[in-house]
Amino acid sequence: MVLVPLRPCRASVRLLPLLCGGARSKGASLSPGVPGRLTQRRYKKDVLPSPEGPIPSVSVTEIRQYLRAQGIPFHDGYSCLHTPSLFTGEQEAQQQPPSATSAPYTLFIDKTTGSFLCTATLAEGTWQDFQANVELRHHGIPTPSPGESEEDTRRAREDARCIWDRALPLWELLDEDETHVTKAMFGISTVTDATLKRFGVRYLRTAKSLVFPWFSPRDASLKGVKLVGVESQEDTITYVEQTLPRPGSYRNLFGLPLISRRDTEVVLTGRELDAMALYQATGVPSLSLPRGPTSLPPALLPYLEQFKRITLWLGEDLRSWEAAKLFARKLNLRRCSLVRPGDQQPRPLEALNRGLNLTKILRAALPAGHKSIISFRQLREEVFGELVNVDQVAGIKWARFPELNKLLKGHRRGELTIFTGPTGSGKTTFISEYALDLCMQGVCTLWGSFEISNVRLAKIMLTQFAARRLEEQLEQYDEWADRFEDLPLYFMTFHGQQNIKTVIDTMQHAVYMYDITHVVIDNLQFMMGHEHLSVDRLAVQDYIVGAFRKFATDNTCHITLVIHPRKEDDEKELQTASIFGSAKDRKLLTGPGKRYLQVSKNRFDGDVGVFPLDFSKASLTFSSSGKSKVRLKKMKEEKAPVSKKAPAGGTGASKKP
Repeated sequence: MVLVPLRPCRASVRLLPLLCGGARSKGASLSPGVPGRLTQRRYKKDVLPSPEGPIPSVSVTEIRQYLRAQGIPFHDGYSCLHTPSLFTGEQEAQQQPPSATSAPYTLFIDKTTGSFLCTATLAEGTWQDFQANVELRHHGIPTPSPGESEEDTRRAREDARCIWDRALPLWELLDEDETHVTKAMFGISTVTDATLKRFGVRYLRTAKSLVFPWFSPRDASLKGVKLVGVESQEDTITYVEQTLPRPGSYRNLFGLPLISRRDTEVVLTGRELDAMALYQATGVPSLSLPRGPTSLPPALLPYLEQFKRITLWLGEDLRSWEAAKLFARKLNLRRCSLVRPGDQQPRPLEALNRGLNLTKILRAALPAGHKSIISFRQLREEVFGELVNVDQVAGIKWARFPELNKLLKGHRRGELTIFTGPTGSGKTTFISEYALDLCMQGVCTLWGSFEISNVRLAKIMLTQFAARRLEEQLEQYDEWADRFEDLPLYFMTFHGQQNIKTVIDTMQHAVYMYDITHVVIDNLQFMMGHEHLSVDRLAVQDYIVGAFRKFATDNTCHITLVIHPRKEDDEKELQTASIFGSAKDRKLLTGPGKRYLQVSKNRFDGDVGVFPLDFSKASLTFSSSGKSKVRLKKMKEEKAPVSKKAPAGGTGASKKP
């Protein structure tokens, strides 16, 4: 039997009316599109940044200077500065700033962004919010307490409580046979009842799902739940997760209430089941990240400040390994160790089921920080891992473009893709589906659309996501919008000409805050007007491309960059010389006729080629319908045979490291 990673369920809200009795006394329904009930549209708040007011940057030096000037004591943590809270002890605080003796250090200021979180009151905000609160205190105005929960949050808590009350403790099911069957179904037969009881896991019969609680660190009240079900197909088990509240608001470090203040070591895992298995086998405090290897929200960093050593054991594939290295940079490399995936080092639950020594695996964890110069001996195991896992090294496969997988082999971090095509060939429409395909597989994506508005872009992507014209089926809009909203997708709100430095700063912020691994820039020409490095536009273009290439390498992030080619005769074939002013690279075919895609350069393994694209106007998609056979024409990079009359509307992709 094979276990594969969790995949998020995009229709979790549809279960809730059934689980919670089907009726709500007031407010919006959680089941969109149900006749006779009101529905409430939700709008994604995560857009970066506002054109009217870009996100002000602040350095840790400026934060320290401000705290000293205001007489606020602090000490340095691993990723945060620790200070007494502004939101506790109001009688004393109104008269004077907090002192080291009057209040515990429960307020944490992120060294990278300046955002803060008070773990005592759960108050949080930006660096500007913190400064405003300090000024209020100096004027004798009480610091406002955290506001009431939003309506959506309140309803999510009600639904979570409803599910939690209906679920039964897994270790107390009336029928022992049912307990054994349930544990076998989830692959946790080796997990003891004592472990299940310690972590408070319950079982919901109606949904055949395990229920994991999210308790508030402030008052131990229930803030949400995660339901984990299984889908079996032949010998493979797929875990399917659903959360309340929605994934973007679900920030549960599962196992946190069990952590003692005296604990100085912790292991971070990618699943709740792994955290339980690890604790049972080793007794080491273990926590599970709310979205596994997809992201580590900065809001969780304050809860990890007490630990002097953190071991990241996120999964058994290379995607988890890459995520662990990225998260270690947030947590401070000096205190982090990483468990490298391998046959003898699978994820913790599988290791427990196979009878492996988990304590030995933890002791063999590699330090996250390395010296500037290393020998092959230190790289040996990593090289071996790439040879063993060739398919994973190739990257994430496109589900909608199998022919693209044959050429590029997959989507990989740390690379730059140049994409071009003549005006009207469908570059934006294709790239939106190309990126959507990856986003639906959990790739955190940031879109920078400088040419068309975010509303229009979102409409295109939603149509591609639903694969139908929603303007003709408006009663289904909320259902599809709810599913679309759960994707790890973010938009920059820039429009028109922008400075490259501002764009890079925004991308850097997004990588830190949202663990972005794919950035789409459409298109480069909107940054050309702000650069006056040279009269030669090709030199300016090379500078901008170089800046994006460096960003991709430094941040282990893939960048897809759309570039308009130079204006040439309509009858002339499009070449890479049309982009970079050199005829050394292969041609990007274009001309009147059918749309198609050509890969002109591929630094991963050299495969290049061309294949036709079938465009569906109803769904705005280029992906194959499955009915027509799409033929792939491979070409050698040294010789690029091209037809004299190439089909039209063609687009081309050039892959660069």
